[in-house]
Amino acid sequence: AVVSTQSGHYGRGEEDVAEIKPTDYPDPEKLRTFGQYVAAILPKYVQDVKMTHTNELEILIHPSGVVPVMGMLRDHTNAQFKALMELTAVDVPSRQYRFELVYCLLSHAYNARCIVKTYTDELTPVDSVTALFKSADWAEREVWDMYGVYFAGHPDLRRILTDYGFEGHPQRKDFPLTGFTEVRYDNSLGRVVYEPVEVAQEFRRFELDMPWELFPNYREAPAHLLEAQETAEEVKPEK
Repeated sequence: AVVSTQSGHYGRGEEDVAEIKPTDYPDPEKLRTFGQYVAAILPKYVQDVKMTHTNELEILIHPSGVVPVMGMLRDHTNAQFKALMELTAVDVPSRQYRFELVYCLLSHAYNARCIVKTYTDELTPVDSVTALFKSADWAEREVWDMYGVYFAGHPDLRRILTDYGFEGHPQRKDFPLTGFTEVRYDNSLGRVVYEPVEVAQEFRRFELDMPWELFPNYREAPAHLLEAQETAEEVKPEK
């Protein structure tokens, strides 16, 4: 980027040009070293440290260490991850702790990113980080709404995407694709009503790269086609 400063009236006078170079992305080795440092000073909580394929630091922690580790990453002089960019979850029902929580942090001071991951199940709450990051307020509400992960200490843990009275958590793998209820506007009542889902058509398998008839050899031909075929065989000239 080039910054131009001019003296005088209406841009007249001497022109001073200063070039500002953007800060380079931090060295992956330095991030790896810092991750090892975090594991060394917080061995009670940090279970593993590694680098992602995009050269971002990834820290795997015990659920009880969410607040201590996130607070350290925010306040440490050599980290300053003061922005919580994202908070989401991944549902893997086959695991003992089916939910994996993913916190994505950003350090403006060092132009670096850090990913913190932990785990929980349907019944075990995780400490809220709203006291550390204001952006975690709605993010934790969304994870609670979609996955059913409870955040202890959240000031207002309500649903944020689904409607009032909604049952279940749509992003769970065991939640049916059609849901449990459907809505429609009732003219007689003058309002929107909720009803159990009624699938008007049975499940069908569509093969878009196949012909219209998947099993033409096993279907009975119409009577007029059979008659036309018999007539054609009768009038067929002999060789």
